[in-house]
Amino acid sequence: MSRIELNHITKIYGEPKRKGLLPEGVRAVNNVSMVIPERSFTVLVGPSGCGKTTLLRMIAGLESITLGTIKLDDVDITNIPPGDRGIAMVFQSYALYPHMTVWKNIEFGLKNARMPSYEISRRIKEVLKLVNLEEYAHRRPANLSGGQRQRVALARAVAKKPKVFLMDEPLSNLDAKLRSSMRTELIQIHESLESTFVYVTHDQVEAMTMGDNIVVMNEGVVEQVGTPLEIYDEPNCVFVAQFIGDPGMNVITLENGKKIGFRPRNINFVNEENVPKTDDCIIRGKILAIENHGSEFLYYVDIGIGKIYIKDSDRRMKAIGESAEIILKRKNAYAFDEKEKRIYGEREVAEVYESFRAFGNQL
Repeated sequence: MSRIELNHITKIYGEPKRKGLLPEGVRAVNNVSMVIPERSFTVLVGPSGCGKTTLLRMIAGLESITLGTIKLDDVDITNIPPGDRGIAMVFQSYALYPHMTVWKNIEFGLKNARMPSYEISRRIKEVLKLVNLEEYAHRRPANLSGGQRQRVALARAVAKKPKVFLMDEPLSNLDAKLRSSMRTELIQIHESLESTFVYVTHDQVEAMTMGDNIVVMNEGVVEQVGTPLEIYDEPNCVFVAQFIGDPGMNVITLENGKKIGFRPRNINFVNEENVPKTDDCIIRGKILAIENHGSEFLYYVDIGIGKIYIKDSDRRMKAIGESAEIILKRKNAYAFDEKEKRIYGEREVAEVYESFRAFGNQL
């Protein structure tokens, strides 16, 4: 088993005014409670400074905890030293020894663990095969590509056979093409090891493509936890709606303070093949910018009450400065209250949609 339980985890940077009082300073992590399921690929995602790396480092034992407890398989590890937690961590910087070969880099930690030499050799061969680096065993890090160095760092962690793998933005130093291939490799490694992965990233595309359990953080708190589909299709607040997606959800504030949201892929231009129905919302706007993404176009449109994105695969390209009519269907509309929390009631959602539709009809 490798289930992680976080109970009211808080990290405050600062010094207490008096002994026995809590520090007065920045709350990098604020009262986080959740369970990270065993064998899951859990991704902590959020903007820079949201507390995700601090939370990861507290799980690893590299950062002290101001309040709360951490359990691994029902064992309280809050005050257990990092090396005794059964956890391996892969850093953004790889942290390889430059003077050692790939083999020696992996071997180093196993020797420190006083493992028999025959077992060390067996494990190194096993992990080098797993990460497809068998022919690079006797090269030094300087003679490897960025992707190969990252795989060495992974192999070193895998060789220890930990209960949990923690990864702090391990792909951020790689170019876009290499990041894509490494995402696939990490997914395959996770499947073969059947271990628990906890992965930190600010890239929501990474989170959505790799994780089966997504934790969205903002300003030290957990905004929402769920599967990629749950997070994308059922965001519980404006922050999650706008952070998840490429680009995120369009959110427009209405006169009453409530907000309507809709995904860029769920609105379309009016044309002869796309005739609006009586209950559709028709919005008129002016195209400000166009991005050609190959299989589709991303349009940036001013609709008077705000600016929105539209993703459309129609090859009949429109022009910057052109006026356009846009269709929003009721089933694709989300509603949020004045505090930016999701509105779920059918009647309340309908009222928000109708308010926006009335505005559209006035344009």
